[in-house]
Amino acid sequence: MKWRLTARFLLSILSIVIIVIFVNTAILIGLLIYQQLNKFESATADTEEIFVRSFQQYIDITNGQPTVSEDGLQHLHQRNAWIQLLDVNGQVIDAYFAPQKALAHYTPVDLIQVYKYKEFDVDTTVYVGSKDNISYLIGIKGSGVSRLVVHLSSASILPLIGKYGLLIVIADLLVATLVGWLFGRTLTKPLYAMIERIQHLKNHKHLPINVPKGLYRPVFENLSEVSSELAAYEQERKRLETMREEWISNVSHDMKTPLASIRGYAELLNDGGLTPKEHNEYARIIEKQSLHMQDLLEDLNLTMRLRHQQLPQTLTEVNIVQFMREIIIDTLNTPTYEQANIEFEATAEVIVHSIDEHFMRRAVVNFLHNAIVHNCPEVCVHVLVEAHTITITDNGRGISAEDLTHIFERYYRGTNTEQKQGTGLGTAIARDIIEAHGGTVTITSEEQQGTTVTIHLPQVMEK
Repeated sequence: MKWRLTARFLLSILSIVIIVIFVNTAILIGLLIYQQLNKFESATADTEEIFVRSFQQYIDITNGQPTVSEDGLQHLHQRNAWIQLLDVNGQVIDAYFAPQKALAHYTPVDLIQVYKYKEFDVDTTVYVGSKDNISYLIGIKGSGVSRLVVHLSSASILPLIGKYGLLIVIADLLVATLVGWLFGRTLTKPLYAMIERIQHLKNHKHLPINVPKGLYRPVFENLSEVSSELAAYEQERKRLETMREEWISNVSHDMKTPLASIRGYAELLNDGGLTPKEHNEYARIIEKQSLHMQDLLEDLNLTMRLRHQQLPQTLTEVNIVQFMREIIIDTLNTPTYEQANIEFEATAEVIVHSIDEHFMRRAVVNFLHNAIVHNCPEVCVHVLVEAHTITITDNGRGISAEDLTHIFERYYRGTNTEQKQGTGLGTAIARDIIEAHGGTVTITSEEQQGTTVTIHLPQVMEK
């Protein structure tokens, strides 16, 4: 882009130079054409000069007396010319077809006057020739030749040069100004359009733009792409903002429910008159609701720390096979999941990875519990541990394509989620925990076919 712009600028400068040269050449050609329009005059003059100089062949001198041959007279007649023959003193010896007012004697001054100026009439040009001691004047009538006497001096030449030189300079300046204006217009017009486009982007106006052809096409294409991306980001930001507000509203509602329950049962405890059984039951409910609130607050804190990459990890070498086996056993020992159908398989007895047990347990448990909770009681969950992956597969009802694209978003709750007790952060937190370990997680699913969660862990150590 930089070189193309520089090349265009240099091209404009060269264009100015070339056009100025062209204009100057045109002026010169114009002067030459003007001269050519009158070339017949100079050609005629040259022809007549040659005729006069060669006319001596028709002059015969016998005993000092010149005569003109018949051929010479015939040529004079053809050219509508006359001739006077002079001796060394300027005395006319003989004449043919000479006008009546022609002089009989010519002094040197008379010869100069006759040669330079049309002394006889405005249509006759006089030429001078000589042969031996005889001089002759030939006047040609109607030749169209005129002589111009020019007197030059420094006082007259300088103003003349200044006058025409100033005209040429003015013409060159006009050409340079015109080309500069055209170049400036082609340069500034796209710049104004770019500035306007940037102002639109600044004001969040993502309007369609017509990409012009030429030097600035890549710039406008990039601006158009930036505008499209910003429009998409703006739309995504608004969507996430809406989801965040909805999530905050849901969390606030989830917080109010246990708080209301805690407050109500606390008031009952304060009133007294309760049986020991009722007292213990109310205390258990208060404890349960307080733990639920604690989970909500922990999820909020954890998701913010993961978002800002501030998760403190304590990495230890752990046998993933034993790690996953314990998680499955703990899950089955939980009364809520004691009827779950979980199958476990490992390709080796010992597969060691460096992980933070607490956070990794949180991530795996989330995926495992989701496979149980969001499916029918008869669902079969299969857990496979390999050298570099942990795969959790179920044959449940699956996830819709729309929900699957948003499965890892922090503020998204699937439309087919029946249980509303969660915070809506579990899957996003699990994904961030695994990525914090340097791994990745993918989820594939088809409705009524089941779901597969694949966790990829780095730094495999197999024994």
